[in-house]
Amino acid sequence: MPSPPLPPAILLMGPTASGKTAAALALADRFPVDLVSVDSAQVFRDMDIGTAKPDAETLARFPHRLIDLVTPEESYSAARFRADALAEMAAITAAGRVPLLVGGTMLYFRTLLQGLADLPQADLATRAALDAEAAARGWPALHAELAAHDPATAARLAPADSQRIQRALEVLRLTGRPLSELLAASAEDRPPYDFLSLGLLPSDRAVLHARIAGRFDAMLAAGLADEVAMLRGKYRLHPQLPSMRSVGYRQAWEAQDGLIPAGELRDRGVFATRQLAKRQITWLTNSLPAEIFDCIAADVPARLIDRVGRALARR
Repeated sequence: MPSPPLPPAILLMGPTASGKTAAALALADRFPVDLVSVDSAQVFRDMDIGTAKPDAETLARFPHRLIDLVTPEESYSAARFRADALAEMAAITAAGRVPLLVGGTMLYFRTLLQGLADLPQADLATRAALDAEAAARGWPALHAELAAHDPATAARLAPADSQRIQRALEVLRLTGRPLSELLAASAEDRPPYDFLSLGLLPSDRAVLHARIAGRFDAMLAAGLADEVAMLRGKYRLHPQLPSMRSVGYRQAWEAQDGLIPAGELRDRGVFATRQLAKRQITWLTNSLPAEIFDCIAADVPARLIDRVGRALARR
């Protein structure tokens, strides 16, 4: 007998400021979908402004799973995301609805779809040694070192992407094997869903850059700097925590500590967000096959609704 059809699940991916949340809300208003956040910063409680977390009114009407899970003092891994996401997806499916996973943390999407490699746990001594080397030589030099031993991983990382360069070199030094090799060797572990993968990409990056600038200006006006000051007073934080290395929070912290002029916070934050968007676009273009929609087109919500409607109508 033929196997029963897999339950549907929708992935909505795109760079920051591509309109993912608005598109997801439009779909949730039209179809029996439940929203699951795929955002490595929105998992942190009290980090609302700088993560563009939906406001209370929106969350009351359209609940989002996997936000506000941990404090900014804690870490949240891709492995934990996968376990949490699969549990939420199972609950949504059991209720007769469709999981709609939306966000811009492309590593989480890939981990969900492809499973996890057998990677070593974080090693504080190795990380401290790498931080010391970076302080002496700079992260671009460590990126060059990574490129010599693991060109595939280095090719997808920016020379200043300290967190991911550090992790790739940590894995290399602990195992003697490139991260890319370990990832490729991981067993296929695709979840039991019929995925519809939708990607939002800009036909004109200048328009996306303008959106990014406008959104960061709005965050500053809404009190991003005050939010960082509040977080520093409420929690025991340091600038190397994943939460405080998030775009916007890192620049605000540096401005408050006098590491950068206060007047440069806006421009540095916009630049860092543009670099994040560039990395997200690279991930989506090279590593996460999806049906692509132009995020700056006026009719993109209608086109997404039509595509999802046709996919769900087959059920």
